[in-house]
Amino acid sequence: MYVLGINAYHGDTSASLIKDGDLVAAVEQERFNRIKYTSAFPVDAIRYCLEMAGIEPRDLEYVAIGRDPWPSMYKKIMYMLSERPDFGMAKDSLARTARIANLQRVMATALNIEPDELTAKLHRVEHHVAHCASAFLVSGYDEAAIMSIDGFGDFVSMMLAVGRGTKIEPLARVWFPHSIGLFYTAITQYCGFTKYGDEGKFMGLAPFGKPTYVDDMREMARLKPEGQFELNLNYFVHQAQNVYMNWESDLPEQGIVYSQKLVQRFGPPREPRTEITEHYANMAASAQVILEEVYFHALDYLYGRTGLSRLCLAGGVALNSVANGKVLLRTPFRDIFIQPAAGDAGLSLGAAFYVYHSILGQARCFEMIHTYTGPEHTSAEIKSALDKYRLRYQEFADDEICKRTAELMTEKKVVGWFQGRMEFGPRALGNRSIVVDSRWPDMKDILNSRVKNRESFRPFAPSVLEEAAGEWFEQSYPDPFMLKVYRVKDEKRGIIPAVTHVDGTGRLQTVSQKSNPQYWRLIKEFERLTGVPVILNTSFNENEPIVCTPTQAIECFLRTRMDYLVLGDHLVSKTENARGESGG
Repeated sequence: MYVLGINAYHGDTSASLIKDGDLVAAVEQERFNRIKYTSAFPVDAIRYCLEMAGIEPRDLEYVAIGRDPWPSMYKKIMYMLSERPDFGMAKDSLARTARIANLQRVMATALNIEPDELTAKLHRVEHHVAHCASAFLVSGYDEAAIMSIDGFGDFVSMMLAVGRGTKIEPLARVWFPHSIGLFYTAITQYCGFTKYGDEGKFMGLAPFGKPTYVDDMREMARLKPEGQFELNLNYFVHQAQNVYMNWESDLPEQGIVYSQKLVQRFGPPREPRTEITEHYANMAASAQVILEEVYFHALDYLYGRTGLSRLCLAGGVALNSVANGKVLLRTPFRDIFIQPAAGDAGLSLGAAFYVYHSILGQARCFEMIHTYTGPEHTSAEIKSALDKYRLRYQEFADDEICKRTAELMTEKKVVGWFQGRMEFGPRALGNRSIVVDSRWPDMKDILNSRVKNRESFRPFAPSVLEEAAGEWFEQSYPDPFMLKVYRVKDEKRGIIPAVTHVDGTGRLQTVSQKSNPQYWRLIKEFERLTGVPVILNTSFNENEPIVCTPTQAIECFLRTRMDYLVLGDHLVSKTENARGESGG
């Protein structure tokens, strides 16, 4: 039985395909059209999933989308009648509802087939139910407490739920217009980060400031009983006017959501790409505190309501790795699972598994222990791409390529590392990565000047052997998906300064031999040479989505100042291909 899940008509569009309860493929559309956070219909992602399974659209039995406007329709109507907001809000809501209703025709058109060739039954899954399913149903837990929390989806910003077996039972919701995700977006925008998806980079600014505005911001987001919260709507505009949000073109866009009340309270907003002063760093630090207060207020209630020690998290706010790293320290929960595409890309995953398990009643058999669910390329395809660019290369056996790459890292070389199937989710986790030595204090500046061109306050992440995590970090609970920030042990910070943030933390990835044996071997070889089981891992890209194909990797390598490129077992040196003129 094939079930296709999709996320469409929003940012981070994606597709996931399961066969008889096992995940065959999951991938974001941005990796194909090369537009970050794209809102384009995920036709290329769908095609890849079908190709990976070796099937045609007519072979699909079910299609699920992580959108269902109907459960919240009464709430929407009552809000429109009582609050009388901008008519554009109602118009846009009706337009989205119509697109979802016509999904079969839209999908058939995108795939260049007749609508009657697509015989799969369509299921609409409520946004936050799909988020909850994306975490719980692949967690391996028999039962767990669940929190889904983001900006908004289907008129809801947070859902607390419990999962047991194949069922998910919602316990509580926070309805529009209240949203801690939107609060965080507002402060992100105020501080000059106005592009869709900038909240992730904004999080990295918080450790450079002091939480001097916490009391002021508590007037913007107030805690309520039973895990609830509400916004002081005087500081926002989304509840009264149709904030510009563009999901129609390939590039998602979002208008400013804060009001002049916020400007009057905190002063002029920062212009994008201007100096980041102490004031804006303090705003970031304060916003992080408020987000965590709401986060843990809801989690404490959820634990008290369910009494379960295992927790699943999903939604865009669940990508806040700083908050995630504190869950086991600040709550009674003892186990935690967050799937790698916790944001809206994961809706395709959740919708598919929800239909298979919760609607069709099929038993669970899949546990998500890795995120390598995207395209891979054969040695012949890699050689063909290298020859196309007339690049000279060396070919090694698997173990030898790990040894040679580790040696290059100890020589302070910047290496593009392209292996196996591409990762699902926003993090490069050892298959589409740039890897360097973590021991050099200036490595962050080297990466920024030669490849990444990122803001100076943004940290780079450590990949650590899972079995060594407790020796280097103050927590040892595994995190294979790089979604938690832990404190680096005091005595280790000076050894791995390139991956230690200004506040002494690191957003780590624990690497197990089971989940990614080759990446584990690379780090093990580095440890053999240096005594340090930690390397710096950043995504293989340059202000673009993570590379997907050998051609994209080669082009990124050639236009940046990386020293070496590893494609599978093939090693390319920049110095030996200074002009790309030598034959391979």
